[in-house]
Amino acid sequence: MDAQQGSPMSMIIIFAIFGLIFYFMIYRPQAKRNKEHKALMESLAKGSEILTSGGLIGKITKLSENSDEVVIALNPTNEVTIKRSFIVAVLPKGSIKSI
Repeated sequence: MDAQQGSPMSMIIIFAIFGLIFYFMIYRPQAKRNKEHKALMESLAKGSEILTSGGLIGKITKLSENSDEVVIALNPTNEVTIKRSFIVAVLPKGSIKSI
């Protein structure tokens, strides 16, 4: 007795379903996050109050266009240099004073 084989069309449909699941559950949300982060990086300006991935909150004091480094002031006496990619959010003006 030979085993019954599935039709090639059913295999194509299964692969198409897996492809759609992959696209809508993994690729599309990640592309959206990348687009939002790129827009965030372009919106940075001197004086913006930011939050870093390490939890630091500061105000941008120096922003170099050709380098990917940003100098932020944590308080009036301390400044830290970080990479742009570590910035996760731009806070509303006055956020630092309210903390």
